[in-house]
Amino acid sequence: MKQGMAKASTSKSGKSLDRELIRELAELLTETGLNEIEIEKPDLRIRVARNAMSGMGQPAISAAPVMSASSAPLNTVSVEETAHPGAVPSPMVGTVYLSPEPGADPFIKVGQQVMEGQTLMIVEAMKTMNHIPAPRSGKITSILIEDQQPVEFGEPLLIIE
Repeated sequence: MKQGMAKASTSKSGKSLDRELIRELAELLTETGLNEIEIEKPDLRIRVARNAMSGMGQPAISAAPVMSASSAPLNTVSVEETAHPGAVPSPMVGTVYLSPEPGADPFIKVGQQVMEGQTLMIVEAMKTMNHIPAPRSGKITSILIEDQQPVEFGEPLLIIE
């Protein structure tokens, strides 16, 4: 195969897979030191992840059709929570940390009053720790994520009323 040419294969579902795209994602995983990368297209989801069990550090690849609306939801956050006027969305893709360091008390707790600008949590993106400030003052009524959970851009993190 010539350099730069993509060869397509067919998955179990009969969909065509772009092997070059999968290779690029696996290389990106290695270059960035991430454990997992996932992309979605209208009819395909590709997830490249390191296999923690093997200890080899080699990326494991899975590709599956995107679930239809009648399938189980991808996100466990309810539509009401997403549309809630007090929802605070993630400003980036990354891993969320609820405390400043392992073993430390969390930045916030349900029922706590927060002030605008107060640090609510940290989202790590590309090995950079980004402090997420409160967009407004109010009371934390719900924390929708768990410590060290991966989050997507726009995913609701918590609700401030």
